Amino acid sequence: MAGVTNARREQYEKLDTIISRWKGEQGGLLPIMQHAQELMGCLDDEVQRYISDKTGASVSTIYGIATFYSLFTLAPKGKYKIGLCLGTACYVRGSQNVIDELQKELKVEVGKTTPDGLFTLDATRCIGCCGLAPAMMINDEVFGRLVPSDVPGILDHFRQKEA
Repeated sequence: MAGVTNARREQYEKLDTIISRWKGEQGGLLPIMQHAQELMGCLDDEVQRYISDKTGASVSTIYGIATFYSLFTLAPKGKYKIGLCLGTACYVRGSQNVIDELQKELKVEVGKTTPDGLFTLDATRCIGCCGLAPAMMINDEVFGRLVPSDVPGILDHFRQKEA
């Protein structure tokens, strides 16, 4: 683990405990990967190789699982995860205009995280708030009946929490 920070080293030590618990168990790779993502924030190339080295599972197997299940991410997510609904009800009520404004304000494309690590922008399908269309969630908070002009104020609300 040359070049690994002390904090990251501690995370790997915790992961070693998880790996020793699940290694060799049928279906054990999935909980190992879940815990790895919890600890490391994502399943990037380094983490995939580490799990492979420790478990004997191929990197391609680990990558296949990580890209199949939507709960896994290959890159770190922002502190605030924005999920804007592009389901039918939201879409017909203007969610594309809202997501366009989010991309403009955040200066990132859908699926990406801002350079400061604060926001990750994702397009989702239904979030179960059709009556509030167009709707989005930021972490566990729901915002509805959105128009593009709402975006700067909502983002500023979360930015101020960091100030």
